[in-house]
Amino acid sequence: MNENNMLKKVAQLDQSLFLMVFNGNAPTWVKNSALGFSKTGNGGLYVLIAVGFGWLSNEPELQLMAMTLLLGFLIERPIYFVAKNSFARIRPCDGLIKGAYIVPSDKFSLPSGHSAGAFLVAVVLAQYFPEFVSLWFLWAVCVAASRVLLGVHFPVDVVLGALMGSSCGLLAILIVATL
Repeated sequence: MNENNMLKKVAQLDQSLFLMVFNGNAPTWVKNSALGFSKTGNGGLYVLIAVGFGWLSNEPELQLMAMTLLLGFLIERPIYFVAKNSFARIRPCDGLIKGAYIVPSDKFSLPSGHSAGAFLVAVVLAQYFPEFVSLWFLWAVCVAASRVLLGVHFPVDVVLGALMGSSCGLLAILIVATL
């Protein structure tokens, strides 16, 4: 099988998985839960974590956490913008289905910025608060899944976003550890 055929098969599988997860008639509680998790990934929570726990704290460890988060996003955001505009993948709500439960903030779907941000934050928080590691990653998974449930991302978008965010979080941790 050549590379082009393999990519087509992956795209078909991705679309099929999306259609299995996205249900235009989802119960209200599912839509509301997905909307809630999606909103926590909009970015405002990240600023609150960094400012509230980092710069307003006298604890050196919390200040390091805030610096690690900031560095992680300084690494992740340019990669995200270049990838998003290079792949230029049309969102499922703009081609595969008639509409989503929300209006996306931009035109393209790959990678998912919400997933990247949530996993970056989860990785950093797991480094500084390891006793809550399950909670951090459960939240990140819920943010990522919400984007598919709401109809604005394909599963591959959120998986690649999660990998990208996790990698940027780990890189930021490594860099801060060397300072």
